[in-house]
Amino acid sequence: MGTPPRRRFSLSLPPELTTLPGAGQRRRLLLLLLSCALVALLRPYWPLILLPGWTVGALLLWTVLELLRLAWWPQRWR
Repeated sequence: MGTPPRRRFSLSLPPELTTLPGAGQRRRLLLLLLSCALVALLRPYWPLILLPGWTVGALLLWTVLELLRLAWWPQRWR
């Protein structure tokens, strides 16, 4: 009796975030939205309470500008 084969757990992203055109832009936007949501949700807790308000506001403004840029000037591929 040998040892059972090890199953490798790999966390792979969907093709929309890896290989399809615009994947980098979508991945960047997803990371930005997640970081913005985390800062907004965790703001009342100790480590993030030390952040000045303008830092949180700048992150929110950056998210809004990225969303507007994506909506109004999307990248085009051939």
